[in-house]
Amino acid sequence: MSTLVVSAQPEAAHEHDDGGLPIVRTRHPWRWATAAIALVVVAQFAHGLISNPGWDWSTFAQYFTAASVVSALKVTLELTFWGTLLGFFLGGWLAVGRLSKSPVLRTISWTYIWAFRSIPLIVQLLFWFNLAYLYKTLSLGIPFGPEFAHFRTNGVISGFTAAVIGLALHQAAYSAEIIRAGIISVDQGQWEAARSLGLPWRRQFFTIVVPQAMRGILPNAANEVISLFKGTSIVSVMAIAELFYQVQVIYGRNGRVVPLLMVATVWYILLTSVLSVIQFYIERHFSKGHR
Repeated sequence: MSTLVVSAQPEAAHEHDDGGLPIVRTRHPWRWATAAIALVVVAQFAHGLISNPGWDWSTFAQYFTAASVVSALKVTLELTFWGTLLGFFLGGWLAVGRLSKSPVLRTISWTYIWAFRSIPLIVQLLFWFNLAYLYKTLSLGIPFGPEFAHFRTNGVISGFTAAVIGLALHQAAYSAEIIRAGIISVDQGQWEAARSLGLPWRRQFFTIVVPQAMRGILPNAANEVISLFKGTSIVSVMAIAELFYQVQVIYGRNGRVVPLLMVATVWYILLTSVLSVIQFYIERHFSKGHR
């Protein structure tokens, strides 16, 4: 009787041969070529910035920290602060109105958002700046009733106030949609779990829903704040001495357009970078416990 014997030696030898094969790295010649071309372009741009006399870096250094420029920068930051604060405060209430069960509140909120997103910001600013043309005086009192006090519109609404009102009302329309999107992104089960614990509505909203909604709100909200910061330059049409307007005034006197524009550009870049860093840390705070 014959017996079939299967030898494992060839297989073992094969495995031994595989272990001795050299490992060859995948080469990416086009990746290195693209990187080299990009570095050359960046080097050429940097060389142009340094060597081209048209940039006039001496004038840039002279006006970068000038008192008039720093004062105008302060106005820009104030416009950004008040526009953001009032815009998101009003936008929060508009978002609540959009999510309300009341058809009246939903309609009013939707109409406001539709109107202010449809009208260009420059038109809104010029409207508030010329409000005295429509209303010579403003009064406090009972609606459709007696007046307790009245004021001249020009005495109450200055150019800066008109700019803040226009920026805040415009910002509120976009903030409302950002906040609403963040709230509805929270899983419905979170609401149900909070109600099952018998928590009051305020605690449900502020301790459970809002922290989770902030993860979706913050990135878009930060973009809006940065856009508002740069968008304050549009109030230059109202002759408000913010950063861009002041730069225009200076280069209108000395004719150094490019270096003065670079002054405004570098300040915008620096402060936008600061806002981005703040955004990073706030997002990291609200993302705790969430991968």
